[in-house]
Amino acid sequence: MAGGAVLERDLCVDVIEVAGRRLAPTAVFDTYWRFAAERQRIYEARLRGEPAPWTDDAILAHHRFTNCYRAADRVSQYLIRQVQYQGAQEWNEVFFRTLLFKIFNKPGTWDLLSSALTTISWESYSYRGYDSILSRAFDAGVRLYSPAYIIPSPPFGESRKHRNHLRLIESMMNAGVPDQLLAASSMRRAFEILRAQPGIGDFLAYQYLIDLNYSAALSFDEMEFVVPGPGARDGLRKCFGPSASGIEAEVIRYMSASQSYHFDRLGLQWQGLNGRPLQLVDCQNLFCEVDKYSRVAHPQIQGISGRTRIKQIYRADGRELSAWFPPKWGINDRI
Repeated sequence: MAGGAVLERDLCVDVIEVAGRRLAPTAVFDTYWRFAAERQRIYEARLRGEPAPWTDDAILAHHRFTNCYRAADRVSQYLIRQVQYQGAQEWNEVFFRTLLFKIFNKPGTWDLLSSALTTISWESYSYRGYDSILSRAFDAGVRLYSPAYIIPSPPFGESRKHRNHLRLIESMMNAGVPDQLLAASSMRRAFEILRAQPGIGDFLAYQYLIDLNYSAALSFDEMEFVVPGPGARDGLRKCFGPSASGIEAEVIRYMSASQSYHFDRLGLQWQGLNGRPLQLVDCQNLFCEVDKYSRVAHPQIQGISGRTRIKQIYRADGRELSAWFPPKWGINDRI
């Protein structure tokens, strides 16, 4: 089996061999697959317009979890549909819009800029103009940044975080980072280019690269490269204990490569995203979500952070759910 070997007894997996190590899965390992199947089933039911409740799982019904597929989440959908594939399609412009959106990671901030500007573009960009709009909103108590990620302020010497981020975008554009990404020979090399920018660490460099790769200009394979984030490392620890430390990326690759086997082993229905299997980034994100889920489902199994509760409560969103993915994936006609 690609990505590693499984030695099973009946329906239970006793040992998984990855990167030369024998890992003993905990109860959270099977929960990972059951969570994925049920979370995707909820998403598909909502996409069909079925009324709530969509699940009998009390944890999933009460708490907020992201979708199994990163590109299916509302913010990613907004980025793909409203930011990347709207407006000028020259790569410099798509890069500029994508980074501007993702640094704040909040549709409300994009809407704020869109309503005040004739067009959002690098060609017409003005630091003073963009700062004026954002500063007025900030002074009025508007939250500019999404709480989904911890976004540090890059070191450009400005007095406010959003000003430093505007300077970061300027720096990347003037340094030719968009062209460097186009010329990158691999996804890892593209990651290294983004990682080298001021104030961008491993996690953000990988997330930004995945977002940029949704565009038509880049064509990196999402199965090529993965960077485990802090939440994923917590989920990995809960699934395998400390024996997975140092080989997290290899374990994530194993999960993606063996997904069909484990869904079948547990008798779970799984069609993926209109036939698209879980990619590395999706398996990485699922570890984050299973870390949260297991705080309630498996409170006796500890991760790295020691967190014991799920902060976000599910609140019904009355907006109609729809989906549209990068056309290069070839799955939109099956929705």
